[in-house]
Amino acid sequence: MTTTTPTPRAAPPRRPRRLLFGNRPTRSPLLRALVKHSVMIITLVLMLYPLLWMVGASFRPDNQVFSTLGLFTGDFTTDNYRDGWTGGDQLNFSRFFFNSLTLTVLCIAGNLISCSLTAYAFARLDFRFKKTLFALVIGTLLLPYHVTLVPQYILFNQLGWVNSFLPLVVPKVMATDAFFIFLMVQFIRALPRSLDDAARIDGCGHWGIFRRVIVPLSIPAFGTTALFTFINTWNDFLGPMLYLTEPGTWTVSQGLASFLDATGQSAYGSLFAMSTLSLVPVLGFFIAAQKLLVEGIATSGLK
Repeated sequence: MTTTTPTPRAAPPRRPRRLLFGNRPTRSPLLRALVKHSVMIITLVLMLYPLLWMVGASFRPDNQVFSTLGLFTGDFTTDNYRDGWTGGDQLNFSRFFFNSLTLTVLCIAGNLISCSLTAYAFARLDFRFKKTLFALVIGTLLLPYHVTLVPQYILFNQLGWVNSFLPLVVPKVMATDAFFIFLMVQFIRALPRSLDDAARIDGCGHWGIFRRVIVPLSIPAFGTTALFTFINTWNDFLGPMLYLTEPGTWTVSQGLASFLDATGQSAYGSLFAMSTLSLVPVLGFFIAAQKLLVEGIATSGLK
């Protein structure tokens, strides 16, 4: 007596994948790479074109700024940079750059010191209501910035701080940027506590552990905080517009706005020239700190 073994049914053939446009299967890695890089190049050109057009317009006379969509066409002139930089007592852009750099440095220092100390307390110390306080700090991220503008202005005006950098710097010293606190807390938590124990054996207290262990290992988080603070402070327009009303205290953003005139006599050539110069510090700082930015966002900790 013989038994027959049923023959297993063959699986149906898989249908080849198809391109987004067309019916031919995507089997060529070269074709996929070509499509991917083409899309990336087109996207890059579309994103960079407004910036490149602004740079090109800064070298054209005022009457030719909007005459063409080309990048570097028309008459070439550098008068826009000269007139924009030394356009008068109230439009001297060297003063605006100095004010912005001073304000930015103070805000970066305030954020680094206050946020790092606050983050160390939440990440390493044990105290009552720690989780509740941390939740309240993170909850401030949900509060729109514009909600607190009027109460802050009334307070700072009564203190006599208007027309000074104090309303813009003091909040940074008080650790009001919850995002940077959260970033540093996550970074410090990734560091092994055995390093703290080793420092305590060597006689370090909390300040010694923070200064000799946490700070050197948290340089990526510090770099990320400094970079974002630099960009936010340098590009801020609403805060300086509220508190810095005297031309001698204006920042770069206010100086750029002064080139626009409601009567139609705007100096667009000088505006684009000074806008181009105002991008140089931001791009330079970003290029210098981009490695720290990647490491800080990833909260890599020890390698």
